[in-house]
Amino acid sequence: MLRSWVVMPTRLPLIHRRCHTCGSERFRTAGKFRVNAHHKLIDVWLLALCTECGETAKLAVLERANVRSIPPALLGRLHDNDPALAAELLQDPEIRRRQRIALDWDGAWRLDTGGPDRLDEEVTDVSVHFAARIPVRPARLIAEGCRLPRAEVERLITKGELVSAVRLTGRLSNDFTFTLKR
Repeated sequence: MLRSWVVMPTRLPLIHRRCHTCGSERFRTAGKFRVNAHHKLIDVWLLALCTECGETAKLAVLERANVRSIPPALLGRLHDNDPALAAELLQDPEIRRRQRIALDWDGAWRLDTGGPDRLDEEVTDVSVHFAARIPVRPARLIAEGCRLPRAEVERLITKGELVSAVRLTGRLSNDFTFTLKR
């Protein structure tokens, strides 16, 4: 029987970036944008606050863009401070590269296994879907979902009782399936 698990974000991730005021390495964002117009040009920043001193950092989303080139729906979402849009923009690799930031997803996601787990069956197939690009170690997901210690999951991988088409070591942020044989 195929079971479905979903990795879902619970909040926006922390942002790794050095604070110029206190030297802290973490910022949090509530999904607020600053939109500034210069005649026919527009700048948009995602605002983030230092977790230590509260200093505001501006992460550039658009710089000197022509107002007519921005779809009205997007402009409306920016003015409405849409947190879903903030989540989308934070996951954009181009914005992260330009701003030299990394995301910290610790404590910002949860695993939904769809109810009480009964993994007593001899062979269990599980499909894991990521609702957002959250980099997580598959062994950690499997340990949490099956309610096993991580060392036990590592032992099952080594013995060949836990198999997948993808590597179960390292981090993944893409959907995958695995089979647990007992």
